[in-house]
Amino acid sequence: MQYPLLSTAYLPPIEYVAHIANAGGAMLEQYEHFVKQTFRNRAIILGANGPLPLIIPLKKGKNSQQVITETEIDYSTNWQRIHWQAIVSAYNSSPFFEFYADDFVPFYKEQHQYLFEYNTMLLSILLRLLKVKAELHFTEEFIPPPVHNNDHRFQISPKEPNCYTGKNYRQVFSEKFDFQPNLSAMDLLFNCGPKAGEYFI
Repeated sequence: MQYPLLSTAYLPPIEYVAHIANAGGAMLEQYEHFVKQTFRNRAIILGANGPLPLIIPLKKGKNSQQVITETEIDYSTNWQRIHWQAIVSAYNSSPFFEFYADDFVPFYKEQHQYLFEYNTMLLSILLRLLKVKAELHFTEEFIPPPVHNNDHRFQISPKEPNCYTGKNYRQVFSEKFDFQPNLSAMDLLFNCGPKAGEYFI
């Protein structure tokens, strides 16, 4: 099976992980330029007031002219503390938060210079905890779209987060909201725990 071609993504949505799980791997585009308002630097979790975007701030200036691997994270605001507090608030009462929280804490304390590196390390942790066995490969040059039917670099978008529905599972705040599809795969992990990987079978 041809590996799906994906952009980098911060705590990616379930659809993104499903493509990786179904193919047993992915090809990550590392020569594109940064694209604004995408999952490249944002994730969507479910908070007490509904879906909540978490956006990693980036250094101003050359990002639009740089390849994604050179796009730098901006630490002039304490976004890590804000994101982690939001995650704790959203999932502290979920069935499996306490089992996995420690795996994510370092990503909200240690500073990583580059977005691509940070995302890739987080993705590897997320796949391991979800028990998704996958090989991650990286493009050797920019591949102009569309390449093939498995090119999802621009199709998976926060502007249309509900296009992928997938299976329902019990979520925190389910008494307040209807099922919210295609949130960050972190939502699936904290709510379903060791059985989360079965979601992709």
